[in-house]
Amino acid sequence: MKEIVFAGGCFWGVEEYFSRIEGVIDTKVGYANGTKENPTYQEVCTGTTGHAEACYIKFDEKTVSLEELLDRFWNIIDPTLLNRQGPDRGSQYRTGIYYTDELDREIIDKTLEEQEKKYNKPIVTEIKPLRTFYDAEDYHQRYLKKNPGGYCHIDLDS
Repeated sequence: MKEIVFAGGCFWGVEEYFSRIEGVIDTKVGYANGTKENPTYQEVCTGTTGHAEACYIKFDEKTVSLEELLDRFWNIIDPTLLNRQGPDRGSQYRTGIYYTDELDREIIDKTLEEQEKKYNKPIVTEIKPLRTFYDAEDYHQRYLKKNPGGYCHIDLDS
């Protein structure tokens, strides 16, 4: 199994979107690459913890490739927007790709180069090793499965 963490604005929709992909074994939402240990949602929302709302994805690379997951990720975000996606604003809503395996960087960079050809503005999506990931509170986990019709800034059918 492989793993990757994507930040794409509000984590509810990102988790729901990736949970529907064949080969994705597990997803969970949380807070990535900030400085505060075990932050709460309220703390992350202040913008002072450095964390991004993010979705951890565990996947079977025999069924779905990292490149395919990256292509789908790029499809649901606007990588030229700094600290926002949809109506959500703040550094916690920045876009990011956080990897756990240095060998994945080459694939990530390849997809980034493809994306750069599609935009006239610079891409501001962070691409960094995953330093920290803290699980979000239980009520955030699988939020849109528990609350069908709940808020989501992305097209879940894209």
